[in-house]
Amino acid sequence: MNTSFEMAEVPGWLWVVLIAAAAVQIAIEIWALVVLFRTPEERVLLGKRWIWVLIILFVNLVGAIVFLVVGRKPAEATDPLAQGPPATPAADRATRATDVLYGPAEGERQAAAPEVGGDEGHDEGEPR
Repeated sequence: MNTSFEMAEVPGWLWVVLIAAAAVQIAIEIWALVVLFRTPEERVLLGKRWIWVLIILFVNLVGAIVFLVVGRKPAEATDPLAQGPPATPAADRATRATDVLYGPAEGERQAAAPEVGGDEGHDEGEPR
């Protein structure tokens, strides 16, 4: 009885399945490690990141899934109304873009460029 293993004996479809499964496993492990290092230290369940790195790397797919499911404490819920309106740079950019495209708002127009002389933009014969 010959028990030597030949790679040519493995069917092609099995190679495709094995390579796909390995790619999925590596992708999930990398994703779990990225999530682990982006999670603040106080939200990591066991308190130490190195423990989870060992679990993710040495328990393979199961370790990564365990971390993603139960390895983090939930983030504290905050009341967005209690903090007041957020001062976002995106809102400032939108306001500046609107001012550039359409001119400043009516109240801002008087403060931004006060009229000098009062007859700008009017012809002599044109009524106001």
